[in-house]
Parts: sequence; C-alpha cells; structure tokens
Amino acid sequence: MAQSQEEIKHNAESLNQFKMDWFKLDGKVAIVTGGNTGLGQGYAVALAEAGADIFIPTFGTEGWDTTREMIEARGRKVEFADVDLTEDGIADKVVAQAMQLFGHIDILVNNAGMIKRNPLLESKDSDWDKVIAINLSAVYHLSLAASKEFAKQKSGKIINIGSMLSFQGGKFIPSYTAAKHGVAGLTKAFASEMAVHNVQVNAIAPGYIQTANTAPIRADKSRNDEILGRIAAGHWGEPYELMGIAVYLASNASNYINGAVIPVDGGYLVR
Repeated sequence: MAQSQEEIKHNAESLNQFKMDWFKLDGKVAIVTGGNTGLGQGYAVALAEAGADIFIPTFGTEGWDTTREMIEARGRKVEFADVDLTEDGIADKVVAQAMQLFGHIDILVNNAGMIKRNPLLESKDSDWDKVIAINLSAVYHLSLAASKEFAKQKSGKIINIGSMLSFQGGKFIPSYTAAKHGVAGLTKAFASEMAVHNVQVNAIAPGYIQTANTAPIRADKSRNDEILGRIAAGHWGEPYELMGIAVYLASNASNYINGAVIPVDGGYLVR
C-alpha cells in the first residue's frame, strides 16, 4: 500500500530524531552489584567507558584496586561498599548510600550471584537457600529499592543478569536454574509495572563465557565438548562480548525495550 505524504513526512521526522548520543551515559550513575570481578567488572567498566560514574556493592574487597584503576582511567568516579546483599534491609541502605555519594542514581545492574554445583540427588538445602537469597531475593529487593527512586525522577534502567538457565534446565545446578528462571520472571513483572514511570527493566542472558564460574565445566572434557557442540559460533564467549549490550540497555537508545531477556550466547539457543 502506498504511503500518504503525511505518513512519509512523519517517518522522515521520526528517523531524523535518532542520534548516536543516545548511547552515551554522561552524567549518569550506575549501581553494579558484584562489579569488582568477572562479568560484573566488565559491566562496570563498560558503563564507565560510556560516561557513567559507578557504585559497586560487593561481598569482600577482592578486585577493588584493579576495578578502580580501570574505571578511573576512563575519567569516571567509582566507589565501593563491602556488604552482604542478602541481609535484611540492605537494599535500601545500598540505594541510600549511592544517593549520598553521587546525588542520584540512574541505572541498576543486578549482577551479584553465586552458583553451587551438585547432582540433583546430592543437593543440600543450605546451598539452595544461599543461591536463591543472592541470585533472586537480592535482585527483587534491590530492584524495588531502586524503583522507588526511579519512579520519583520518572526515569531509570534496571538490568538484571539472567543465564542460559533462564531458558533451560541444565545439569547439577537446580538452585541456580530456579533463580535464573525467577530473574526472567521478575524482569517481566517489574517492566510491566514500571513502564508507566518511564523505567525500563530488561535482562541479559549470558551464554557460556570464560569466567571463574565456568572453569569447572571447561575442565570437564565431556561437558565442555557437549557445550561447544551447541554453540554456533564454535567457541566460548569472552567477557568483553557482553559489554556492548550492557551499555545499550543502560542508554536512551533502548528506551522502547522493556521486559526483554536478551541472550548473548554465540547462537547456543538456536541449536
């Protein structure tokens, strides 16, 4: 069907609104939980590269000096807090501390997590409780605390970290699988209610990436071969390959994406 002149004009005006500046995060402040090591460190550095200042709540002080060096080398500010994100009331304290340090917050990356590997029939209740507490409950409480501030300022970005186990059952990690399925659900639930406040809530689902968490799998030849056989790209991912999607979801370029769980997996899920 032919377009009317009015439609052609509207389309041109819409296209002309796009600017590469939408990807910039100048003046923004991001909370990145567990941003001191592994993939979390990559997310923190990526957001700093795009212009954001960073607040990093962590359990322990591992990696602080290296992370600070990388972020400050990009001309951005970074502050850390040694906290247990599973403590009662800690989410409100984390958000309040970020507000005190930086004056406002714009982005929350719920990255902190842990994994316990055991065959299902050898699972321990204590492992279940610990994994659910940090990988799911802390995500809920921090998202809620941040959402209250985002609702006041009528803007904000929440980026949750899912997994291939947000889509599948996996092996030897029932607690982690349940938590990551839950993260996908929380992402959609928060997106549904927070959209009216101009807050976007999405999740990144990393594929099989070379990190300390995946070292035991890579060391198991049969499991490693099984996974590689499903990755269309033919190789494990590198941490830097997740940095672009973090910047995108934190920026104004993604303002019309809400409630998505986006795989960054080298094509693992297509096979």
